[in-house]
Amino acid sequence: GYDHRALSAELAQTGELVASEGLADPALAKRVKVADNQTVISDGPFAEAKEHLAGFLLIDCDSEDRALQIAARVPDAVWGLVEVRPVLDLSGMDM
Repeated sequence: GYDHRALSAELAQTGELVASEGLADPALAKRVKVADNQTVISDGPFAEAKEHLAGFLLIDCDSEDRALQIAARVPDAVWGLVEVRPVLDLSGMDM
């Protein structure tokens, strides 16, 4: 089986890896809100779900099929905990 580091290293070699990061415990999160020019910072955790985002792989590959093949090799896939999403394409929007 693959571990996260081995998969990241392989994707770096193929040129498909853009970024791979683990994320700290949600209890360490901070939420920042600005209203009326006042900044309010609150301590986490905030998610009400049982799961939390433990990390991510950002890849640049040729197709959705390839992304799904890579996702199937992420160790957490055995628990059904891998989600695949495209990057939001803002190229056609006026900002």
